[in-house]
Amino acid sequence: MASHADDELKPSTTEGYKVGEKKSVDEYAKLDAEDESLARWKQSLGIGSGSAGGSLGDPGDKRKVVILQLCLLISGRPDVVISLDTPAALEELGNKPFIIKEGAEYRMKVRFRVQHEVISGLRYLQLVKRKGIKVDKSDEMMGSYGPNTSETPYYEKIFSEEEAPSGMIYRGRYDAVSKFMDDDHNTHLEFKWNFDIKKSWD
Repeated sequence: MASHADDELKPSTTEGYKVGEKKSVDEYAKLDAEDESLARWKQSLGIGSGSAGGSLGDPGDKRKVVILQLCLLISGRPDVVISLDTPAALEELGNKPFIIKEGAEYRMKVRFRVQHEVISGLRYLQLVKRKGIKVDKSDEMMGSYGPNTSETPYYEKIFSEEEAPSGMIYRGRYDAVSKFMDDDHNTHLEFKWNFDIKKSWD
């Protein structure tokens, strides 16, 4: 049975949009070889004769998307970088809240690797609560990606700028749940984390 958090983290949908048929990297490479626009699209995903470098990823690692890092980018301050590529790192994330100064403008950046197959419609979902009450929900489309190669060992995506709320009533602890999923509704990573809105950075 789906949890309440799962229901709240469902992605937005576009009426009439249908997910395309799933294909392997080899099938994409052989698809409509004479179609120039399709060839350019495949090359942008690292597929076909125009791409360079072998696909990365341990054949024994069944993950299709590996989230490597989550970063908090704040103008004038060092980036806060959190590793997400191991279970231990995820556990630590839940015990070490980010600190965000009230009124600060910031962006989130994610670094990730795609392996084994093309991922269509990768998106980032985030639900933020304070004292059990939902205060924010984000749904960011990241795009479609082919497997990373030695030439392009990872991808990075910077999300829209946000502004932390200001005022005494907004200070305190916020709990977040984040999820990376694709058009086929495969969840590639889901994790909990938290942050504190404070009057200063200290």
